[in-house]
Amino acid sequence: MQFDPKLKIVILFYLRDYQYLASSIASSLQIPLGSIEEKYFPDGEIYHRLEQSVLGQHVILVGGTHNDICTLNLYDLGYGIVKAGARSLTLVIPYFGYSTMERSVKDGEIVKAKTRAKILSAIPDSPEGNKVLLLDLHSDGISHYFGEHITASHLYGKKIIMNAITDISKGKPFVLASTDAGRAKWVASLANDLGVDAAFVYKTRQSGSETKVTGVNADVKNKTVIIYDDMIRTGGSLLQAANSYLEVGAKEVFAVATHLVLPGESLQKLENSKLITQICGTNSHPRSIELQSNFLQVYDISTIFVEFLKNYFLTKG
Repeated sequence: MQFDPKLKIVILFYLRDYQYLASSIASSLQIPLGSIEEKYFPDGEIYHRLEQSVLGQHVILVGGTHNDICTLNLYDLGYGIVKAGARSLTLVIPYFGYSTMERSVKDGEIVKAKTRAKILSAIPDSPEGNKVLLLDLHSDGISHYFGEHITASHLYGKKIIMNAITDISKGKPFVLASTDAGRAKWVASLANDLGVDAAFVYKTRQSGSETKVTGVNADVKNKTVIIYDDMIRTGGSLLQAANSYLEVGAKEVFAVATHLVLPGESLQKLENSKLITQICGTNSHPRSIELQSNFLQVYDISTIFVEFLKNYFLTKG
C-alpha cells in the first residue's frame, strides 16, 4: 500500500490480547502503534496510561469483548482517549462476546449482547464522532444495539472464509454444509457464491441442553463436506453435524468458522473425535493464535479491517 500523508494524523492503540492484529493493521496502513502503560495492583485494580499524546489525532483502538476484563478495558481506554483530546475514535472489535445472547427466550433472561453494546456506547463523543467496527456477528441486529450517536459497521469476512474453503477443497468437488437449519440461509448464499451444493441437518430439541439430529437434506454420499459456522465454541454442535454427515456416507468432513473461541480442551476433543479432518478459521479471537496447528489452520483477518479503515480515513481531513 502506498503511504498517504493523511494517515499521519492516525494512531493505533490496542488491548494487549490483540497486539498481533493491531501490529498487522498498523503495518499495512503505515501508521504508528501507540503504547499503553498497564499495571495491576494487588487488589486486582488495573492502571492505564497513554504513553503518546492523542490530541487532535484520529485514534483507532483494537480490542475484543471476549472476556469481562477486556470489555471494561476497552471502555476505560476509549473514555480516556476521548478525554485526552482525540479528534475521533474508532473501536475495532474483531470478536464481540455474548453475541449469542442477542435476544431473550425465557422470562428474566438478560440480553447481554445489548448491555455490552450499551457500555461501549457510553464512551463520550469525540469531536468527529465515535465508530465501532464489528465482524461476522452472530446476528445482524446486534449492530443496532449501539447508541444513536455511535456509528456501528458490520464487516464481513466472506473473502477470507472463501479463501479458506478454496484451500481446503484443493479444486475438488465438495458440499458446503451447516451445523443446523438455523444457519442454512447464510450457508446457501455462500454455497451459491462458490458454485457448490449446500446441505444442512435437521434437529429436534430433546431438552434445554440436548438436541437430536433427525436427518440431512442433501445427498453427501462419497463427497467431501465442509461445514461453515460463524463461530466454534466447545464444538458440540459441530461434532453432532459431522457425525450425521459421515453416517449418511460423506467421505470426510472439514470445518470452517470465522471465530475460533475453543475454550479449555475443546480443540483437543474435536481432534480426538476423528470425525473432522481439519478446522480452519480466522485470528479474530486471541485463542486462535495460541492453538494454531496442523489440525487448526488460522487465516489473518486484518485485511478486512485495513480495507475499510483506509477508505474511511482517507475521506477525512
